Amino acid sequence: MNDLVSRLSQGDHPVEVSLRPESTAAALKKRIDQYKYVHIKFTGTRGGTELGVPLDINESNWASGDFEGAKGQIRLSGRLKLDYVPVKCVADIDLSTLSGSGHLEILEESAGQ
Repeated sequence: MNDLVSRLSQGDHPVEVSLRPESTAAALKKRIDQYKYVHIKFTGTRGGTELGVPLDINESNWASGDFEGAKGQIRLSGRLKLDYVPVKCVADIDLSTLSGSGHLEILEESAGQ
């Protein structure tokens, strides 16, 4: 297994939501509503590892966040492949800083894929 995938699946790591050009809680809410897709950057890796994460509505929880006031904590979760390994990215984000902690969960690939 890939060393990066292995490391990011061991415990929680510092993460931030990567937004361009505007990095605000309101911009994050707009991205969630329009695209159901975010970029999560694992800041503790060499150079930072940024993942495009298609959000799973059932596993994410942003309903309790105050995006207008940039307050509260939300959970963003989605499945993707990193270096050909199917993973789930889970990130708990503080809306005041757009940062928090996250990890990967390694998924079993089904035989039909």
